[in-house]
Amino acid sequence: MTFAFADPGVETPRLPSKPAFGLLDTPASSSPVVTPEPDPTDQHERASARPKRRFSPGKLAGHVILLALAVFSILPVYWMFAAALRAPGDVLDQSIIPWPISFETFADAWTRIGLGEMLLNTILLSAGIAAGQMLVALLAGYGFAMWRFPGRNVILMLFIGSWLIPFQVTMIPNYVLISDLGLLGTLWGVILPNLGAAFAVLLMRQHMESFPREIIDAAKVDGRSSWNTLWTVVVPNVTPAIAATTIMLFISAWNEYLWPALVLRTGAPVLQVGIRQFLSSEGNDWGALMAASAIAALPILLLYLFLQRYIVDAFVRSGLK
Repeated sequence: MTFAFADPGVETPRLPSKPAFGLLDTPASSSPVVTPEPDPTDQHERASARPKRRFSPGKLAGHVILLALAVFSILPVYWMFAAALRAPGDVLDQSIIPWPISFETFADAWTRIGLGEMLLNTILLSAGIAAGQMLVALLAGYGFAMWRFPGRNVILMLFIGSWLIPFQVTMIPNYVLISDLGLLGTLWGVILPNLGAAFAVLLMRQHMESFPREIIDAAKVDGRSSWNTLWTVVVPNVTPAIAATTIMLFISAWNEYLWPALVLRTGAPVLQVGIRQFLSSEGNDWGALMAASAIAALPILLLYLFLQRYIVDAFVRSGLK
């Protein structure tokens, strides 16, 4: 085996360096990339492989039934707004489209019984009831879902049983208690007996039951208390359920009539009680009644229209996003 050594006095020729190309660079001497034309036969086969929508009489009948039910549900609401937009002399007109359109009945209803104050009282009342029920539901739902203690199932069944008891059964004891506390004629007299909602407790418990226990255990290892874990770990991850439940609680409190009518006979009136002033033994003012009812229904319609996706998210998703 022989080794060749270069003479230091002789310059060794260097080979030309290979140019470096980037990801988007191509050599000048490289041949252009030719994109093959799509085969029309393959396109036809792929198109034929796609599932075709077939006409089904059953689907058509289902859509027709759903459309009829939608029209049947919307018609009373439309007729209420149509009657409110008629002129006072044409309120009993049977035409489908109100013409000429008049806002005189709205102005009359707004000023006659003070709908502005009633609207404000109803918003405060509904928001107070929904907030109180949501707070109780969060605390009770977290306790039922995360803690194991003696009598847990029994207490849960008592919650469910309270949901099945009609309100008329507990109405008289609640009225006596509110009267003894001196809360008749006040919004607090309506809010306090309604702070517990079994439906909200059960719904929040179901969502928290699906919450990963590993995250709760990690929060305990991190030194978080149960109160801190609820508000910083659990609540941010069940926001859709909280939003949907709060909306339903607000709508339920907004539509409540019997209990506010008993407690607020004297004092701050609400819309559901004040609208009845247009009905009397001497005659009913249907124009003002429809206008006041439309004003009372409009906030709920707008609330559900803009926030309905939270309700869908709460029932489609169970727990975490």
